[in-house]
Amino acid sequence: MSKNRVEAFTDGVIAIIITIMVLELRPPAGGSFQALWDLRFQFLIYLVSFITLAVYWNNHHHLFQVVKHVDGAVLWANVAFLFAVSLFPFATAWVGERHLKSIAPELFYGGVVLLADITYYLLVQCLLRVNTKSDAISHVLGRGYRKPLITIAGNVLALGLGWWWAPLTIIVDTLLLLVWVVPERRIEQHLSH
Repeated sequence: MSKNRVEAFTDGVIAIIITIMVLELRPPAGGSFQALWDLRFQFLIYLVSFITLAVYWNNHHHLFQVVKHVDGAVLWANVAFLFAVSLFPFATAWVGERHLKSIAPELFYGGVVLLADITYYLLVQCLLRVNTKSDAISHVLGRGYRKPLITIAGNVLALGLGWWWAPLTIIVDTLLLLVWVVPERRIEQHLSH
């Protein structure tokens, strides 16, 4: 199978996920600015989820720029990644409705982020396995590629902190996005050569 089909499928699924999230946003019940202000947590968690999905999509796109081969394991790892990110609309809606009213929505959201990071790491590992050492991905991401492991450890920390104060889960996971906002520089350098 061509890597382009994996990319196109991933693009489509992420676009649908974002569409579902925006359709979950409901207009205020009243016509006042206060009614709009009452929805601030719903809009804020939507914004965080949108940015999170954009960061995942951007890094997935950059990752596949250096991929030459895919196999069945890569396809299943990519599907697992897409399953994880497909949970964002549900987690986003639950946090938006129940923000600061209970601990479960924020911890569930943190669990979704952790699952997405683990499955992305699994995808990278499958790509490294199927693309031999002569391929660009092995040279670019083979050694010293610690971003996924750093964020997975950070996600676990975020979940632990969430038991103390639930919003810390989302705050820490959002701050961890800073590690990923700029895609892997080694990929950029490789592509420019």
